[in-house]
Amino acid sequence: MRAMVVRRYGPPAVFESQEVPDLQPKMGEVLIRVKAIGVNFADLLQRMGVYPGTPKPPFVPGFEVAGVIEKVAEVAKTGAGTGVAETDPLRPGDAVAAFTNYNAYAGWAAVPAALAYRLPAGMPFEDAAALPVNYATAYHSMFTMGNLQPGDRILIHGAAGGVGIAAIQLAKARGLVIFGTASPTKQEYLRKIGVDHAIDYTKGDFVPTVRKFAPDGIEMVMDPIGGKSLTQSQACLGPTGRLVVYGFSAAAAPDGKRNRLRELKAFLATPKFHPLKMMSENLTVIGVSLGGLRTRGALLRGELDELFQMYSAGKIKPVIGKTFPLADAAAAHRFIHERKNIGKVILTVK
Repeated sequence: MRAMVVRRYGPPAVFESQEVPDLQPKMGEVLIRVKAIGVNFADLLQRMGVYPGTPKPPFVPGFEVAGVIEKVAEVAKTGAGTGVAETDPLRPGDAVAAFTNYNAYAGWAAVPAALAYRLPAGMPFEDAAALPVNYATAYHSMFTMGNLQPGDRILIHGAAGGVGIAAIQLAKARGLVIFGTASPTKQEYLRKIGVDHAIDYTKGDFVPTVRKFAPDGIEMVMDPIGGKSLTQSQACLGPTGRLVVYGFSAAAAPDGKRNRLRELKAFLATPKFHPLKMMSENLTVIGVSLGGLRTRGALLRGELDELFQMYSAGKIKPVIGKTFPLADAAAAHRFIHERKNIGKVILTVK
């Protein structure tokens, strides 16, 4: 099968289209003919060699796909750990979205049945590939871990990106007050999709803007940036505030090349959260990484079921910023590095 392989850590040019061995699903896995692949900022960090746990090159990056099940391998008799209801097992021909453990940028994917989810009728594969990582990250952060309630206030950094737009749509559906940061060219778009307070992050400190409208502080900040941004984000929170950390884009240089000095500066600027200070301020710091939830199949399935129901009801709809053929993975990465995307970037497979 054909796959986009990272030959060495580095800029987007390190991608190489290669023929790799065909996959054979192991016990409890399903084999998927891939139709669309979601591109996430984590993929860019994988390619650069910055993302924690990234394999040594050569490897195939990526965490989510959508496609059609070609084969279902035998499942252990106990069904333990599969997370799939025995009354409705996946079958060849089913359209699914799935989480992968790397190895997404390819024509085929083999994943545990617990991490493959049957699609609602009529859902395009591009939408399906745009939903698992972005929307599950937002949903898990905001409602499973964050327990946000109607009327609560949330600040979403990178609000015009994949997770950002997912969080905005979920926040609107649950009646939250939304603050969102983005570049100047994306401000009008944020207001159009329902952000109550659009903030131009290029103009400096966003804390005064948030505090102007919420003098007592807000209930949640979703921060994928890291570094000094976390200190500013914390300053926006009031009592019972939750700071969600789900990325570290401060370490990624705009040109897509690894910059160890930049990484060190971002790391040194990261605040330390002392338990006693957190207690006195009623502050919660939430770390979210979907890769760490692979052993919580039932939890993920419940969240994805809810998200698919919201999709079918028209409450959420992934925004596809641009699609690229799988062979143009390097161009897709450059597009994101240059901050050109509004919404999700998708790779398609013919």
